[in-house]
Amino acid sequence: MKAVLIVLVIAGCALALSYEDVLEAEWQAFKKEHDKSYQDASEEQLRRRIFKDNKEMIDKHNARYAAGEETWEMGVNEFTDMLLEEFRAQMLGGLNKTDDPTEIHLVYKPSPNFRIPSSVDWRKKGAVTKVKNQGHCGSCWTFAAAGTLEGQHFLKTGNLIDLSEENILDCASQWPYPNQGCNGGWASSALDYIKNNGGVDTEASYPYYAYQGNCHFDRRRVGATVKKVVRVAKGDENALAAAVAEYGPIAVSIEATHLVHYRRGVLNKRCQNVIDHDLVVVGYGHDVRGGDYWLLKNSWGKERGENGYVRMARNRGNLCFIASQAVFPLV
Repeated sequence: MKAVLIVLVIAGCALALSYEDVLEAEWQAFKKEHDKSYQDASEEQLRRRIFKDNKEMIDKHNARYAAGEETWEMGVNEFTDMLLEEFRAQMLGGLNKTDDPTEIHLVYKPSPNFRIPSSVDWRKKGAVTKVKNQGHCGSCWTFAAAGTLEGQHFLKTGNLIDLSEENILDCASQWPYPNQGCNGGWASSALDYIKNNGGVDTEASYPYYAYQGNCHFDRRRVGATVKKVVRVAKGDENALAAAVAEYGPIAVSIEATHLVHYRRGVLNKRCQNVIDHDLVVVGYGHDVRGGDYWLLKNSWGKERGENGYVRMARNRGNLCFIASQAVFPLV
């Protein structure tokens, strides 16, 4: 009996050592892949502990995904050594955008007898520019505004032009606009700025730096203009689908903390009562496993999610406020 206990203890120690060895290897690989360095040993110890907790959460979720109990998969990424509050402050700007203080806009009404198709993907029509990366700046609102305008401009002119998010960040973050630069803002307000300003410069002429600087808009470098800004009826997913199908890419606002470790699949998770991130709906469809979904272009780089895109559950009671602040321009 004593010998059996000794064997069990040794086996348990071996398993524990094996787990720690695997975790350490994963930690070292994570630091190398994401070029992580820390101020001192104390900070590294803290980050490793957060990494461990997040990795365990990811592994448990993915076990449920493998068992068919979840419709989306998680993955380790550059944020896995961060607390959720740190991620929110760095990537979402910390601004609660639930109340939109921007101008009153037209409300979209589908054309008479318009039939909503079962699926749409504006990427296949050439109306969507490459996935971009906002960096460590809560400027998603500028990318959403530029993204919907890029699509509308293409559908009107046949020319797909990358527009300057930096122009919007620098120039629409001051009076009379309520935006707060890298701390957050509203895509609707960005479109108001472009309309009132007489246009927005091209990305090539006014490149992105991921921080708010002085406004140096150049009218000679304008890539697109806005005549009117249109809202979709608040919370109406059918109206949003119709607008996407009839007009093209639409800027939307959601609660985005569940995106922190999203890798692939149809995100279907109840959200907190806050709106903190802007993206562009470039289509919608149906997935055998995940059901109806929205196809969202994010601004966190093509390495995140499904090559920079997110699929979020559609027709699930306005999940994460997907249809609460949907806007697009008329050009």
